[in-house]
Amino acid sequence: MTSVRRFDAMGCEVVVGGADGRVLSAIKALFERREQAFSRFRADSELSRVNRAEGEIVAVSELFAETLADALRAAEQTGGLVDPTLGVALEEAGYDRDFALMRSDDRPAGHGAPGRLGAVKLRGRIVCRPAGMKLDLNGIVKARTIDDALGLFAGPGFVAAGGDVAARGGAVIGLPRGGALSLRHGGLATSGSTRRRWRRNGQIQHHLIDPDTGRPSTSIWTLVTVAAATCRDADVAAKASFLLGPEGPAWLDEQDLPGRFQSAAGVAVNRTWQNMLPIREGAMSA
Repeated sequence: MTSVRRFDAMGCEVVVGGADGRVLSAIKALFERREQAFSRFRADSELSRVNRAEGEIVAVSELFAETLADALRAAEQTGGLVDPTLGVALEEAGYDRDFALMRSDDRPAGHGAPGRLGAVKLRGRIVCRPAGMKLDLNGIVKARTIDDALGLFAGPGFVAAGGDVAARGGAVIGLPRGGALSLRHGGLATSGSTRRRWRRNGQIQHHLIDPDTGRPSTSIWTLVTVAAATCRDADVAAKASFLLGPEGPAWLDEQDLPGRFQSAAGVAVNRTWQNMLPIREGAMSA
């Protein structure tokens, strides 16, 4: 792979390997369109328009409907753990602006806003949800965009954004806090509470919300990394495994997906990861 290019989008650095100028321009445009559609922090985004709507029924674009449908599938696949109805919960935790603008705040966090997954209905391009509910589709938007960006390549290449990767033709991927693996084709994603975190009234908050409580998860894990056929599948599984806490490795084994779990006590892997034989791995406990 001869060229690696970088640009900023969706609040993170995007790294593209193997793209010529035409493909790189198309990838940049794709990220810009998705950010324009789904940013919680742009008043002119379609997501903001939907969340501001006073009525219970809102007409949306085809892209929005497709993405919401996938978010609802992700919720079903994870037993409601990856929930797109947690926009208010994120705001109550203090995540109400672009992360680059976040600062510690002396005000206490809100009481939490549990998920209301059953209250969302999608019929074609019509969304029905209670007034006042705020959707957050960023649980899958970035990973879907990475996969779609890889689809713009005619040959081998990779696209990475904020630590999540999709590759075709082989790439050596560094792992959080050490180690690496060779990703021949597919996706790798990491979810955790170590990067997007802040303080409210002295208490640590982060962006991975427990839908049952509507508050930042108290998972035993700090980082969970998962490999799958696509970045979208890896990202959804990583979020669910993180939120499941001690049950995460066993659940991931049931999905037949490899995972690496990190906590303050050290690093653990599930059975499927052990069978993957990463090319370089640090000390770990099973």
